[in-house]
Amino acid sequence: MNEIFADLHVHIGRSENGKPIKITAARSLNFANIAKECAERKGISVVGIIDCASPYVIEDIENFLKTGEAYEIEDGGIIYKDKVCIILGSEIETSEKNEQGKTGSAHNLCYFPKLSDIKAFSKEMSTHISNITLSSQRADISAYELIDIVEKYNGILVPAHAFTPHKSFYGNCTERLQKIFKEKYDKIPAVELGLSSDTFLADTISELENKTFITNSDAHSLPKIAREYNKILVKDISFKELLKAFKNEDGRKIVANYGLDPKLGKYHRTFCEDCGMPIEGEAPILRCNKCNGTNITMGVYDRIEVIKDKKNTKSPENRPPYIYQIPLTFIPGVGGKTIEKLLSNFETEMNILHKLSKDDIEGVVGSKMANVIVNAREGNINIQSGGGGVYGKVTVPQKDK
Repeated sequence: MNEIFADLHVHIGRSENGKPIKITAARSLNFANIAKECAERKGISVVGIIDCASPYVIEDIENFLKTGEAYEIEDGGIIYKDKVCIILGSEIETSEKNEQGKTGSAHNLCYFPKLSDIKAFSKEMSTHISNITLSSQRADISAYELIDIVEKYNGILVPAHAFTPHKSFYGNCTERLQKIFKEKYDKIPAVELGLSSDTFLADTISELENKTFITNSDAHSLPKIAREYNKILVKDISFKELLKAFKNEDGRKIVANYGLDPKLGKYHRTFCEDCGMPIEGEAPILRCNKCNGTNITMGVYDRIEVIKDKKNTKSPENRPPYIYQIPLTFIPGVGGKTIEKLLSNFETEMNILHKLSKDDIEGVVGSKMANVIVNAREGNINIQSGGGGVYGKVTVPQKDK
């Protein structure tokens, strides 16, 4: 068995011939570049690319396989240079209606083992989505209906960034996933937490006790890959092994979730749209304490305070640890030249964040920068909470603890 790192939510910005896929994502984010970034710079062994239902991306994948640099395997996934397993996924926005009749929308991560599976899924979903070539498009069906289509093509469905105020189940659709998925709830093997939440917040909701939590980057640029990720214990890298880890089968499991402190997430606290500021104070915040207005976007922390049904935050015994991790690009003062110098000496970001001693780092970038990186790596930081679409701010001591 091997411990590997996985980021299962990475977007594609443009196809190889420049066609837009995820409009808000970087042009450099294409299928081939993501594979190379994970193998050569990040040290990510399993990556979920979640725009693979676009016909333009499917064409890119077919051409990529023809190069001989990558190949499909029987257990599911595309193997790149024997270093990275690419899981083919699709992020679908569904139309929901809660028990009070209020409408909302939520994002779903749909993962498939084979290219033929996602091609067939794409063809059927094109009858439910007005533009199947673009990412995260709204379908005219609910998640309750979508999960049957996903399973029809051998896939699995995972609720995406489940607590964010926009495009998520808990954020704007329902107080309980079971009310959305009903008798199909047990078919969901995992739930994605999102940047503004963590295990400790999510485990205040009792229906999630038996769900595996995953943490992913939702990367919209190459440097953002692995800003959040998972350590997974598997026999090899494949769709089949990943699914076993989700289900805690045959010794496979999620060993740890690595993510930003939720305070750094851009939707952690409630935000006053009129004042243009996150609102600090005791949760839940239902109106602005400065202008007394109600034109607010409720933050993840405040939303969970409203919908939680457990008084204590104790997690189930088999829940893996959630480890606060600051990626190199988030550390103040660690610029592109410093990162390049580190990568040229130590190969991948996972090596730098998990394997190197302070002395190793100091030998390359000096004691001042080494102190900053080690303090950030060990959580010795100060944080100003984010909200309303603005990331929180982090300051890191430059001296020894």
